[in-house]
Amino acid sequence: MKLFKRFDVIVILIILVFAIAFAFIYKLIYSDQSAIAEIYYNSELIETVDLDTGIEREFKIPQNEHGVFHLFKDGTICFEESDCPDQICIEAGKIGIVGEYAACLPNKIVMKIIPKYGYGDDAADIIVGN
Repeated sequence: MKLFKRFDVIVILIILVFAIAFAFIYKLIYSDQSAIAEIYYNSELIETVDLDTGIEREFKIPQNEHGVFHLFKDGTICFEESDCPDQICIEAGKIGIVGEYAACLPNKIVMKIIPKYGYGDDAADIIVGN
């Protein structure tokens, strides 16, 4: 018994080619766009960080001292330290392109990258609830 038929392999390859093409186009469109990082604690905006400053620093938010952030000179930001058990937030690595995000759910911290001058009127909305 064959696991895949020839047609199945062709469909999978077509899907992979489209996925890679869309990812490449997305990076081309949004990689040069000025961005800011919004840091939320318990679904409330706590801090906005400009990624284009060219300054490297580490900082914490006063609402939760367990998460340490690192802003890099190249315009990226990451979770540097956290006391959460799974460390998924740290494994997310550097983010800096519009649309990327990282979250530390045990500490109720979410960090997302948005355009510096906001989204246009035709952009999709997002609802963050409790």
